[in-house]
Amino acid sequence: MQEYKSDNYVIQVHDSWQDVDEGAWNALLAQQKTPTLFMQHAYLRAMEVTQAASPETGWGLQIVTLWQKSAAEKSTTEGAAPLQLCAATAFYLKGHSYGEYVFDWAWADAYQRHGLRYYPKALVAVPFTPVPGSRLLAVDAAARRGLAQTLIDISQRQELSSLHLLFGDEDDLLACEQAGMMLRHTVQFHWHNANYKDFDDFLSHLSQEKRKKIRQERRKVDQAGVQFRVLRGADIQTSDWDFFYQCYERTYLEHGNKPYLSRDFFTQLQHTQTEHWLLFVGEIEGRPVACSLLGLDAHSPAGGVAYGRYWGALERVDCLHFEACYYQPIAWCIANGFIRFEGGAQGEHKMARALLPVQTSSAHWLSHPGFADAVARFLAQEGEGVEAYLNDLNQRSPLKQG
Repeated sequence: MQEYKSDNYVIQVHDSWQDVDEGAWNALLAQQKTPTLFMQHAYLRAMEVTQAASPETGWGLQIVTLWQKSAAEKSTTEGAAPLQLCAATAFYLKGHSYGEYVFDWAWADAYQRHGLRYYPKALVAVPFTPVPGSRLLAVDAAARRGLAQTLIDISQRQELSSLHLLFGDEDDLLACEQAGMMLRHTVQFHWHNANYKDFDDFLSHLSQEKRKKIRQERRKVDQAGVQFRVLRGADIQTSDWDFFYQCYERTYLEHGNKPYLSRDFFTQLQHTQTEHWLLFVGEIEGRPVACSLLGLDAHSPAGGVAYGRYWGALERVDCLHFEACYYQPIAWCIANGFIRFEGGAQGEHKMARALLPVQTSSAHWLSHPGFADAVARFLAQEGEGVEAYLNDLNQRSPLKQG
């Protein structure tokens, strides 16, 4: 552990999750505006212990925590009073830009062409997980600003090219902007539950064209004889996780890539985050042929949220992807009162399935003044393009007008 002091905080930097108290981390996370299961200690630790995100794979972990005496203790004693955790985040030294979903390859290339070193860079993100949510965990806005500034200070001290915070919430982005970081915007597609009674009620709110298309796609899957089993939490047995991983791995291999995550990673989740997982298994005459895995935040501050994460199939059935990844999850969310289903990064085709466009954001700091100015101009132009794109998408909403 490294420890040093700033004007207001004692700063500790750990390089392993085993050195960070799980209860304290999760309690701080629970205080945030948009906590997610992917920022829980168990999920991030699984990334480390299975070496999915490790120095060997280009993810050098540094867990940054800020500590301070409470106001009462400051006023009564200057002795060895216990410190209070007031801010924390997961900070990675990245040797590449894989697994991030906010693309800076052009920036890295520009650095290289000018004889400058872009890697390692600093990254605040959940590895391989483009889910928006709280990244800078803090007890209040002042501590969050202090954490954002501390991350910049650490990046400067380590002579890193840049610092990037990905898919943060509005509190994170405000703190980063106040610390001098630049904002960048992208688009995702999320489904929102308008208190639908059932799936047919949901369809009735779509335009006739989209309603007809969805019914046609579902009919193809039904006519192929596919039926779905829905398993939640402890009902997902090890054999089900084995089948899921077979599908997950095959999806990556079919695209010529090795999976980021190992079978052991999902074993960790099965035992440490049991209640957070939902599995849809598609079967033909009792034979499993496909599945999709969702993460669940059943008790998020705004209401239940489901996150589409991974899918795969061992047999090809027309429209099976849409059924497993969109229609089954939407129907489940309606039946279980979940307010939102997030479909993951990118994918304009999701709009035809009533996942509507939302803006997601990241924050960036570059150490080189000249490149920082160039990136600022690029982001201003890109931001105008994203705004125009969102306006265009909203004009093509699948929902009935009015």
